[in-house]
Amino acid sequence: MTQPRALDASASPLDYYGAELRRLREAAGLSQAQLGDCIFCTGSLVGQIETTKRVPTREFSERVDAALGTDGVLSRLVGLVLRSQLPSWFQAFAEMEAQAAYISTYQAQLVYGLLQTEAYARAVLSVTTDDNLNARVEARMDRQRVLAKGNPPLLWVVLSEAVLHQEIGGHEVMREQLAHLLGFRDQQWVNLQILPFTAGQHAGLPGTFTTLRFEDDPDLIYTEDFVQGHMTAHPEKVKESSLRYARLQASALSVEDSAALIARVMEERYGDQPAADGRGMA
Repeated sequence: MTQPRALDASASPLDYYGAELRRLREAAGLSQAQLGDCIFCTGSLVGQIETTKRVPTREFSERVDAALGTDGVLSRLVGLVLRSQLPSWFQAFAEMEAQAAYISTYQAQLVYGLLQTEAYARAVLSVTTDDNLNARVEARMDRQRVLAKGNPPLLWVVLSEAVLHQEIGGHEVMREQLAHLLGFRDQQWVNLQILPFTAGQHAGLPGTFTTLRFEDDPDLIYTEDFVQGHMTAHPEKVKESSLRYARLQASALSVEDSAALIARVMEERYGDQPAADGRGMA
């Protein structure tokens, strides 16, 4: 009989998760196939996750916890696993983002990660050659849990109007994404402004940046270049970025006018497109 591959639980969060999954399954006296039947998946998937060939999802973890009565062990662990799938240079920022009391960001090209739909995120992340796309999409979606927690951060987002017109993933993906943005209108702790093309030269021309503010710790400024991200708490940089952001907010449309512009672009640019003979396409 073939022995299961030995796992080094200390190698990574993913290895630790796999080892814990195997330990909990065996303690319950279940085979991989039997556990798969309990949680409506294949035994092969269970085996792949145990041996780190697949990255677990939060849904998988919650189902296993419920089936084995593990008091949420894997559901608590999966967040660390998914965060480990983010680029190494981004992980520190993701940890700080999850702890921030106030997040403000200016985005020149893309919807901010916390507001992306899964389809939009998949299109954005698919431009790299990394074959672990599903895990990276799952990790990005898991970041958004910060907006659903009991005491969410105040999130203020200024998007360049170019973000609305940069077609990512096709018409349907963009229409869904813009509708998703409109869905935040009634959320008290999320505010979204659009910086219109008519603003001309503006304080965001040097590029995208994000500010994280905390209850008891210094503010952090985060920027990215082509290779990696950079964080700083230098007081002068924080002061300069705060001034730039205030100017961007002043130049941007109001929250209400921004929503109206998003809705107009969604219909005019990503609505049903007429066929060549003038008739609407099905």
